[in-house]
Amino acid sequence: MTQSKIFLITGVSSGFGRAFAEAALAAGHTVVGTVRRAADAQAFTALHDSRAHAIPLDITDTDAIAPAVAGVERDVGPIAVLVNNAGYGHEGILEESPLAEMRRQFDVNVFGAVAMIQAVLPFMRRRRAGHIVNITSMGGFITMPGLAYYCGSKFALEGVSEVLAKEVRDLGIRVTAVAPGSFRTDWAGRSMVRSARAIADYDRLFDPVRQAREEKSGRQAGDPAKAAQALLTLVEAEAPPTHLLLGTDALALVRDKLAALEAEIAAWENLTRSTDFA
Repeated sequence: MTQSKIFLITGVSSGFGRAFAEAALAAGHTVVGTVRRAADAQAFTALHDSRAHAIPLDITDTDAIAPAVAGVERDVGPIAVLVNNAGYGHEGILEESPLAEMRRQFDVNVFGAVAMIQAVLPFMRRRRAGHIVNITSMGGFITMPGLAYYCGSKFALEGVSEVLAKEVRDLGIRVTAVAPGSFRTDWAGRSMVRSARAIADYDRLFDPVRQAREEKSGRQAGDPAKAAQALLTLVEAEAPPTHLLLGTDALALVRDKLAALEAEIAAWENLTRSTDFA
């Protein structure tokens, strides 16, 4: 580590958020973590007597975000790294999934993250320094049946991250969308929201997908502690990437997707070109 930093990490109660926070604290950094329950705040601050700070914040309460960030800047110090980690997965066939569940998915995974970004940017911009890390997913590149709302939210956050990186790159601020593959977190377990099944036409396609995901939960190849070490390497890099995949499964699946997309573009190139004025 070259210099101690202040990290603001959303969703530090479990999963990636807790792993990221523990690794940053072990490396000598200060971590401010958002939690939603008082018990989680106590557990988090117990990780270190002076460098672990918990703030109660529901990121869907966007009006509360700017005051909370301003409080961190005032009471703890300048935020060097924002890690937008808070999020959850929704599983369900699109036709069967209420629109209210899609709104909730985007409220947490997209709008909450963007509100956090808007709150930290004025401070980072004035200092001409900072790194915004948005935790997306390989589901922001590849798709599978039953994850329309989740993949839609992660595709959106990937796009937002890429545009933001272009907007702030001359202001000393770096942006990276980190896309993990399958890791041993609670994403596919208690953290997953599942819409009820009702339409038999989808059984043959989706039932094996849901069963395989449930059976794989807890046995994924990805190690959250190693993802946390990757995060520390990322934030120390002089020229960090705009997109970073984590996990060999993410690497293989995204490469397959890009190859298939290139093949499809080539196959339909003539029709694509046919729409220009002569």
